[in-house]
Amino acid sequence: MGLQRAYRAAVGGKHRGNDASRAVDALLVIRRLLIAAAVLFVTSLSSSVGYAQSGPYAGMAGNWAGSGTVTLDDGSKERIRCRASYAVAGAAMNMTLTCASDAYKFNLQASVVDQGGVVAGTWTESSRNVGGSLQGRGGGGNFEVLASAAGFNANILLRTVGTKQSVVMRADSQFRGANISLSR
Repeated sequence: MGLQRAYRAAVGGKHRGNDASRAVDALLVIRRLLIAAAVLFVTSLSSSVGYAQSGPYAGMAGNWAGSGTVTLDDGSKERIRCRASYAVAGAAMNMTLTCASDAYKFNLQASVVDQGGVVAGTWTESSRNVGGSLQGRGGGGNFEVLASAAGFNANILLRTVGTKQSVVMRADSQFRGANISLSR
């Protein structure tokens, strides 16, 4: 016991190993802080990606394919195969929807911008050389819009849930409507 008192008195009340162990402890604390900072950085990146996916066109970007039916003016129905592509850039989206059967084809292109849940833009259907305006409401990958042109109006309902999407169109012309199911 006397030896311990003499030792402590000689080093000013400190053990020789304390400075080294404090340096190691400081390095461990710095290392933990760096790891915590890295985790926080990665978490903030993934949450900003999640935020981008929670915008008006959530889950829509990319390519889709599927099938459905088109109803013509005479009431006849035809099975169609479809492909859709959505290019999303913030509040703006460009869409291409191409559908075809043995006797029928349409190629719809649209550009829309969302302003607080109100969607507006333009559309063209190239096989019939017709185009017009789009107006409606929606968000989160779900929209109800009216496509208008001279002598033509169509209601379009688009629903996106995960990797599935449905497009329902009802028109007042030779093209009466379509029901389409798409997936990634």
